[in-house]
Amino acid sequence: MNKFFTGVAGLLLAAVCSAPAGAADATDLARAEEIVAGRCFLCHGMEGEAASAVFPRLAGQHWEYTAKQLSEFKSGKRKSDTMKPQAEELTPAEMKSIGLFFQGKQVAGREVSDVELAAVGKFVFHRGNQFTGLPSCASCHGAQGHGTPQLPRLAGQHPRYTEDQIKLFNTRERTNDNAVMHTVASKLSELERHAVAAYIATLD
Repeated sequence: MNKFFTGVAGLLLAAVCSAPAGAADATDLARAEEIVAGRCFLCHGMEGEAASAVFPRLAGQHWEYTAKQLSEFKSGKRKSDTMKPQAEELTPAEMKSIGLFFQGKQVAGREVSDVELAAVGKFVFHRGNQFTGLPSCASCHGAQGHGTPQLPRLAGQHPRYTEDQIKLFNTRERTNDNAVMHTVASKLSELERHAVAAYIATLD
């Protein structure tokens, strides 16, 4: 084989192998932006900042987690009269691209509005409550609330949305994610739930 073409083939193979896992090309991201502009931005914003406190911020969220949620809205495993029709026409590739689109966005945490409440939330987030058997949030979601591809990023999330999801886990109305959250949610007092949500919102 011609040495030139052998060299080119080697460079292309190296480029493919060195590409980060989950990376999307410009075409994928352009398609994702088209979808976001057409249906997602009204609730979640073009930058994933969310238009209202009742909608989740998607900026910086792990693409795998976002794609999984979209897939489960589509299948009905995660219940939502709003999100199911939005996800029904999406392909797995489009779900991945949307996830990567929002993963690349950044939204800063909000300023602390109630220092004492945030302090309670910080304690519970990092240490839990040994008297009730409540584990720390950080033990699963990380010290900065950045989560993992399987567990959601919490940092910077709207307090209202966080509290709403905890309530849904507690009442078993949300069952599509880690069942551990059912136990965790049931152990959070109203004050702890409110305080943790307020603290999470301040994280970057």
